[in-house]
Amino acid sequence: MPTGLVVSAHAADFVWRAGGAVALHAKRGYRMVVVCLSFGERGESARLWRQPGATLDQVKSARRKEAERAAEILGAELIMFDLGDYPLRVADEDLFRLADIIRDLRPAFILGHSAEDPYNYDHPLAKNFTHEARIIAQAHGHNPGAPVVAAPPLFLFEPHQTEQCNWKPQVFLNIDEVWDIKRRAFECMQAQEFLWEYYTRVALQRGLQATMNANSGITITHAEAYQRVFPAVVEELA
Repeated sequence: MPTGLVVSAHAADFVWRAGGAVALHAKRGYRMVVVCLSFGERGESARLWRQPGATLDQVKSARRKEAERAAEILGAELIMFDLGDYPLRVADEDLFRLADIIRDLRPAFILGHSAEDPYNYDHPLAKNFTHEARIIAQAHGHNPGAPVVAAPPLFLFEPHQTEQCNWKPQVFLNIDEVWDIKRRAFECMQAQEFLWEYYTRVALQRGLQATMNANSGITITHAEAYQRVFPAVVEELA
């Protein structure tokens, strides 16, 4: 079974930014695994914190349940690292844990955050964490004797404000056949309901751009966009 890996800084990031890719590949027989580094409990749960008497444990529990429901709808397995957010911090043991997950899964691709985000330091940290873990997974000196991975492509999903993050769409993924699934996963994220329509508009905009760039003449309504980190290696250019 082919696999795909998504590394998400917070509990909802994988839904907004890569939910279509997760659902589409799961539908096509991939084993999809999402690693959430935090619940987004401090910085991305304002609605929950407005409830009288809210505690950190209550907010984390609510966000965990949202992420679990969304992952189930999308067809993904969910691994929670629980590293905290605002700030997100990682240790060497966390790097080795993710590197070992990459070695175990041997993913056909990895999806992660943009390299820059002046609005949220957790996001580029998560990208660097993912990128470095991939490099460690390729190192023969990490757990010598264990099989290393080859070179799974790393795609960076769309940040909230692309221009400010120096992010450019280089790959458009048609998600029309799973859009309803992604939208249902959106609706699990009650703590950030204000983003449902925002990311619906993003999908429509990227769908139009995908149609304009497609060489097949098809019309695409909903799409996700990604930026590549490494060059593509192909047998032909058509």
